[in-house]
Amino acid sequence: MTAVKDRKTNAMRILEKMDIPYETVAYEFDEEHLDAIHASQSAGLDPEQVFKTIVMKGGTNQLYVFVTPAEFVISLKKARALTGEKELELLKLDQLMKYTGYIRGGCSPLGMIHTYPTFIEQLALLQDEIYVSAGQRGLQLKLSPEDLRRASDGQFADFT
Repeated sequence: MTAVKDRKTNAMRILEKMDIPYETVAYEFDEEHLDAIHASQSAGLDPEQVFKTIVMKGGTNQLYVFVTPAEFVISLKKARALTGEKELELLKLDQLMKYTGYIRGGCSPLGMIHTYPTFIEQLALLQDEIYVSAGQRGLQLKLSPEDLRRASDGQFADFT
């Protein structure tokens, strides 16, 4: 288990610049278990409120960001229809840092190196507040789904 350092992330700076209220939740993370379900358990959070950030690459080489509940899996058929891509695959882990500025287990939908089309699973609208990575392992942001949509310039969609 590793403890989190107390510092501002790009995601926090974006929220502050936009005057969007948020809270942070720090937790000890385990290098062997970087998935969102384990993160929710480690932080003592309801997994239905914890959302993971998945970056996918289309056949056109365009990247897309999907924000989905920890326990859910993206439907490739729905994701392809949403993006208009015939081919869509997970961005390879060795490319994650290069294209997003983040590492596995600390990838936030906010503050990436470039802005990519962002889709937030519409199930988020069932929650008053959700948690997403703050941009480093062991740190989650708590904010409203609408504030996340606004900060990410994303859209709600059904893709699970």
